[in-house]
Amino acid sequence: MSRKPAPATPPSVEPFWRRYRREITFLAVFLVLLGGSFTLISVQWVNDHAIEPFTAGIARVSGAVLDLLGQNVTMQGTIIRNPRFAVNIRNGCNGVEAMLIFLAAVLAFPASWRSRLLGLGLGILAIQVVNLIRVVALFLTGIYFPRLFDTSHTVIWQTLVILSGVLLWIFWANRFAAPAPAEPAA
Repeated sequence: MSRKPAPATPPSVEPFWRRYRREITFLAVFLVLLGGSFTLISVQWVNDHAIEPFTAGIARVSGAVLDLLGQNVTMQGTIIRNPRFAVNIRNGCNGVEAMLIFLAAVLAFPASWRSRLLGLGLGILAIQVVNLIRVVALFLTGIYFPRLFDTSHTVIWQTLVILSGVLLWIFWANRFAAPAPAEPAA
């Protein structure tokens, strides 16, 4: 009498949500933080008391740089002007959205709080430097290449500012990422 070998038990398959728990957690926290922060800045009181003063500060710094470049500008709130051109820095042009995307990604990513805070400080500063270059370049474009202003404003610079935030996050995440948990030995 021959015995049939017992059928091999199939390897246990880990559920999708467990196998990708870190990624799913990151994505969920990122989306909650992003949605919450965008909702917060849409509140009129927050816009009036935080975003508008911040944007006016961006205008002042941009105006100072333009004055150093010999543009002889005047500033009024978020408006920068000279006799040849004027620009009003509004929401969407102040770098806040790029900062919020970066902030949500850094806070959602598994890393130490020290690394997160360092990443936030340096990343937000870097995003605002890119945004400063954007505002100055757009003002100069409006003076010297007015036909290119709209395309430069809505296509080129908007993309570059958001892309800079994403690339800064990728750089930070690769440098400060928490190591993945070790796989259990079989």
